[in-house]
Amino acid sequence: MSGSKTNGDHTSDTSEVTVPPNFIRYIIEEDMATGKYDGRVVTRFPPEPNGYLHIGHAKSICLNFGLSREYNGTCHLRFDDTNPGKENIEYVNSIQEDVKWLGFNWNDHLYFTSDYFDRLFEYAVQLIQMNKAYVDSQSAEQIRENRGTLKEPGSNSPYRNRTVAENLALFQKMKNGEFDEGACVLRARIDMASPSIIMRDPTLYRIRKLDHHRTNDQWCIYPMYDFAHCLSDSIEKITHSLCTLEFKNNRELYDWILDALDVYHPQQIEFARLNLSYTVLSKRKLIELVQQNHVSGWDDPRMPTISGLRRRGYTPASVRNFCERIGVAKRDSTVDVALLEYCIREDLNKTAPRVMGVLNPLRVVIENFPEDLTEEMDAVNNPEDPTMGSRKIPFSKVLYIEQDDFMEDPPKKFFRLGPGREVRLRYAYFITCTDVIKDDSGKVVELRCTYDPATRGGDAPDGRKVKATLHWVSAQHAASAEVRLYENLFEAENPAAADDFKATLNDNSVRILKDCKLEPGLGSAEPGFRCQFERLGYFCADIKDSAPDNLVFNRIVTLRDMWAKIKKQQKK
Repeated sequence: MSGSKTNGDHTSDTSEVTVPPNFIRYIIEEDMATGKYDGRVVTRFPPEPNGYLHIGHAKSICLNFGLSREYNGTCHLRFDDTNPGKENIEYVNSIQEDVKWLGFNWNDHLYFTSDYFDRLFEYAVQLIQMNKAYVDSQSAEQIRENRGTLKEPGSNSPYRNRTVAENLALFQKMKNGEFDEGACVLRARIDMASPSIIMRDPTLYRIRKLDHHRTNDQWCIYPMYDFAHCLSDSIEKITHSLCTLEFKNNRELYDWILDALDVYHPQQIEFARLNLSYTVLSKRKLIELVQQNHVSGWDDPRMPTISGLRRRGYTPASVRNFCERIGVAKRDSTVDVALLEYCIREDLNKTAPRVMGVLNPLRVVIENFPEDLTEEMDAVNNPEDPTMGSRKIPFSKVLYIEQDDFMEDPPKKFFRLGPGREVRLRYAYFITCTDVIKDDSGKVVELRCTYDPATRGGDAPDGRKVKATLHWVSAQHAASAEVRLYENLFEAENPAAADDFKATLNDNSVRILKDCKLEPGLGSAEPGFRCQFERLGYFCADIKDSAPDNLVFNRIVTLRDMWAKIKKQQKK
């Protein structure tokens, strides 16, 4: 394995993984071989600062920054801040944090489309001067009605034949704020009969009388995405402009604008976006979840946002490995969320220390153990990594085990503790249940047991065997914690296909357990500390709510490996 063996952020070994072919690599390598773009590779990640990034954006981040790194190029982080009504500096800051957390750096290449507002305005003026753009005074509804359909051509605007002088004067008035919002727009003059609807005189500029988070009230007209994006790529001398498939139809307009202005022309390449089962990745839907308080915020550990994954306890390496494994394709498909869970499980299996924690404590009194004695048991920190060493765990007369590890009348295939049964305590002794204590309602509240001193370390010298090994903690030494058990946020495999995606929300997507009992060594766990609770799953001290004197742990993922099971079934 390459990278650190610690519980921090690192790069996991993927040598045994067959990485799907990446058709974009082939394009770049051919371009480099032919000397196109003088051998340069310059990519960009261009998010809109109107929400937090999600796992789908992580795929784009890893692709753009990864390819530039692989071919000794550069990758720009450029904020597409052309819609002041939805943008916020909070989103700008969160996006930068997410990119850095994933392990990438833009160095000196941080840009904003708003950096180019003056130049974009000048380009628009040039199109007007070439009689390739005009100011349309139709309403938005009229423009929509006159655009036509897939089977019928659109109709020319009655304002399409305004003179260049008229259009220049009107566009300047738009810039000066002399028109109300919606009074007019600037449109490209292309072809209202084009079979491609996007080429039917698309809008290039609209009026928005809103303060911008960077330019304040300097502008009241803002460029549309299709106009600003291609020209920003051109200004920055991008070589390979990587977009998801929904922008494939926009490529014709991308090329038309750059060719009409006769400026530097990058190559737009489309790839399939990420779709994940039991998840929605529409930013509009995610905003709805946040604003309607279906989740606690953008960083809720159930959210597919990068900040949510980070708070849940995912590592950057596991997300990068996931993005590499799903590959880059030309057709949309849905990836099973089990693969994402497999990646974090694989990562933490090698790096996370093992500890013992009891989530639903049941008191156990070992009657023949001395009252005032505390013994220390040797426990392995990680069997996958001997260099992580071992630790001491206190063992005393009163312990806690899981409630689910005891049944008063156990069925045939239940091998854990029951009246008269003997089990092994992990790293400690064999114990036998001798008595069951109940409260007035009949609930089991305590077990009385005896231990065999000859079985210290977990083996019997006479060779007798037990069928179960239980985890436990010493009641006297245990650290108390709140533990949050997370499941899929949605019950439906494809919630976006439902008439109302919120109707498929999982009411049991989080269960909060109070007063759980953990090994005493976890009492000082810092926020972000990741570990495996033996037999229970991988957990992380919440980076927002947890503190050494107020422990809160999130379950990152269970130990059960659904993806490995799926792959095994596929091989049969």
